[in-house]
Amino acid sequence: MTEDFHRIRRLPPYVFAEVNAAKAKARAAAEDVVDLGMGNPDSPTPPHIVAKLIEAVQDPRTHRYSQSKGIPGLRRALAGYYARRFGVKLDPETEVVATLGSKEGLANLAQAIASPGDTILVPNPSYPIHQFGFIIAGASVRSIPYTPDDSMLAAIDRAVRHSVPAPTAVIVNFPSNPTALVATIEFYRELVALCRKHDLFILSDLAYAELYYGDVPPPSVLEVPGAKDITVEFTSMSKTYNMPGWRMGFAAGNPRLIAALARVKSYLDYGAFTPIQVAATAALNGPQDCIEEMRVLYKDRREVLVKGLKAAGWEVPAPEASMFLWAPIPERFRHLGSVGFSKLLLEKAKVAVAPGLGFGEHGDEHVRIALVENNHRIRQALRGIRGFLAGDNAAPAESETAA
Repeated sequence: MTEDFHRIRRLPPYVFAEVNAAKAKARAAAEDVVDLGMGNPDSPTPPHIVAKLIEAVQDPRTHRYSQSKGIPGLRRALAGYYARRFGVKLDPETEVVATLGSKEGLANLAQAIASPGDTILVPNPSYPIHQFGFIIAGASVRSIPYTPDDSMLAAIDRAVRHSVPAPTAVIVNFPSNPTALVATIEFYRELVALCRKHDLFILSDLAYAELYYGDVPPPSVLEVPGAKDITVEFTSMSKTYNMPGWRMGFAAGNPRLIAALARVKSYLDYGAFTPIQVAATAALNGPQDCIEEMRVLYKDRREVLVKGLKAAGWEVPAPEASMFLWAPIPERFRHLGSVGFSKLLLEKAKVAVAPGLGFGEHGDEHVRIALVENNHRIRQALRGIRGFLAGDNAAPAESETAA
């Protein structure tokens, strides 16, 4: 009985493990590592949300089992958010489900709708759960371009015409993790028309909807007339309200898909702790100035990091949205791949980043840098990177990094 179980065999080795192990080793040696690897917000949850949690938890009635699909007030609050932000009308009873973060929602929807033999279209690179949620569920994944443009649309059309059986769903994630790309409403119109034509479900991950730096907020695919016929969209409170550890997200859209997700969840969990749901309701219904403050904070960090990297000789595009820089590996280190380069950066500059390979093989010429440290720590990281790039650090051969 030494073989891995069937679903475990379908999962590749965890790409981030090598960098995490090197990071742990450095910290065990008392080295000061600036960790820009995980997208884990460092700011506190706004006080009025915490206060509502404290108030709710003092009521013993909230200590009992909650509702798997979310308490009614929370689902109404999410519907209200969609109406204000996107002009989209949702029925809180049939078109909204609260999830334990968007990640759990995506994974459980995969269990609800995917069968062995199904094919799902997933951008590459993309957030890992987008493909592995369906791989765990027994489906197959076909990669498509990650850019919200004609190349993605053409790849979807080609996949439908040349796959047997035809794909059943396509995942989109804009603003994107890890690439930070943003889709336009015009792109979504073309996507919806194409997917309606080919009977494809659209599964949209909109976790970074409120983390943008320009004047035009990122749209929701549900804004497109008719999109709700084929679409479920996932949102998260983790980044919007600095609530990552609270594990609160939502699925919204097509009633059939929402019902399937709710049914699977009803067998697996009793929902988030009721006081967390009450506090999340207060967040959605309460003052929203904390979101603008969060945007200003991340924009300032973005400017410091992009400017500092450029001064160090590392040209990295400034993201339009999200909390990430999708950084092309400097040419002289590109042969190392993203894992080798990330380990070298940790060793020489004492800076941890996420290797792009962890988001798909087409991400291997990039690393993802998260804006999750304050400006003082970011400048410390920049000093380490500048010294690394300017010093006598000839890129080692691949055989050396593999040793």
